[in-house]
Amino acid sequence: MTDSSPSLRGPGSPGDPAPGAPASRCAPSPRLRKDRSRERRPGTDQAEGGPQAPSSQPLTPPAAAASASLPRHPTQEVLDQAGRRGPFHYGDRVQVTDSKGRQHTFVLDPRGYFQSVRGSFHHREVVGLEEGSVIVTATGHELLLLRPLLADYVLSMPRGAQVVYAKDAAQVVALGDIFPGARVLEAGVGSGALTMSLLRAVGPQGHVLSVERREDFAAIAASNVDSWFGGHHPAWELRTGDFADVVAAHVTPATADRVVLDMLAPWENTEAVATALVPGGVLVTYVATVTQLSRTVEALRHSGLFTEPVSWESMVRTWNVDGLAVRPDHRMVAHTGFLVSARRLAAGNRPLTRKRPPARGAYDEGGYWVAQDIGERTSTDKKVRRVLRDARARQPLDATPVQPGAAGDDDVHGAEPPSRHCLSSRPVPDPHGAGA
Repeated sequence: MTDSSPSLRGPGSPGDPAPGAPASRCAPSPRLRKDRSRERRPGTDQAEGGPQAPSSQPLTPPAAAASASLPRHPTQEVLDQAGRRGPFHYGDRVQVTDSKGRQHTFVLDPRGYFQSVRGSFHHREVVGLEEGSVIVTATGHELLLLRPLLADYVLSMPRGAQVVYAKDAAQVVALGDIFPGARVLEAGVGSGALTMSLLRAVGPQGHVLSVERREDFAAIAASNVDSWFGGHHPAWELRTGDFADVVAAHVTPATADRVVLDMLAPWENTEAVATALVPGGVLVTYVATVTQLSRTVEALRHSGLFTEPVSWESMVRTWNVDGLAVRPDHRMVAHTGFLVSARRLAAGNRPLTRKRPPARGAYDEGGYWVAQDIGERTSTDKKVRRVLRDARARQPLDATPVQPGAAGDDDVHGAEPPSRHCLSSRPVPDPHGAGA
């Protein structure tokens, strides 16, 4: 799935075809190109998915270029999908699906133009149509128009870090028992995919405190989450820094109902998690490799602060159903990661004694994983800068601030000075009148 959101490049910017350059195979006819050039003015946006027409107009004025990094989308009055009902209108995110299942996502713009190998159309031709409409292009191909679901958006949004896919996010929400009004502490925001599922589950009366080690990843996540909800979610607080430092500075002990960890070494934060969780609170950890799984389970088990950890993975296989021809598809979403869950014991209690002895050789001298066994693959700085630029361009005016994590950190994006507080439900009215 590709994301074909409107480009932020004005005519003449890097990446535009030079005047007189040969048209690509997907370029429209000269007549269409001429018509489009008459109605586009310098600095206007065009949906990706097709080349921009050559233009001899001057570059974007300095004032417009300076504002290119500012949020461009207004805040929704009602957050999330509840504010996107009815016919398509400008500013809506649209997912186009062709007869072969190829999908493209873009935002409707008054001067936008969508183009693919299956045909093209102006964005204005879509405005006013009902969701679920099927249009026929000039080339005779059918295109289905829908608003993307959260699972679709996760696959098409800008990402700096790998995302948690729908099959794992659903398990975290369901088996982690994330309930409306819950106080959730999340570590490892990445690109914000799991955060959106958590915010939907807790609702506006809950509280999700997300911690991200890298400031650039936190900014990308803030842009993605705000873009999906249409504004800042009232239940979300985002901070940067080390997880243990943020817990010590900003979380009152025994106030978090749930803790969700998606990090390289979750076993290093066992004590911090135990401090934050209420007795009986649930910890859910997402890890990618067997080495991480082993160390996480053993750390929880030997801490004596949690119940016996439960670990599992999920695999999803779709089926082809065509009359009597019913068979599983040749491709499936297999391993993406492991999930580990455990519950916090009351103070002064020890876990139940294990009746089943461990396997022979499970705990010999060479049976423990060390830090060197686990590597971390990160995105290049160049890719992160590009993703951050694209993500901020989609962010609504009501943007989520990225706040410093620990006392003494520099202020980030105009955040308020850090203060220690309780992870508590906040029964305040939603300023946007919407839930998660």
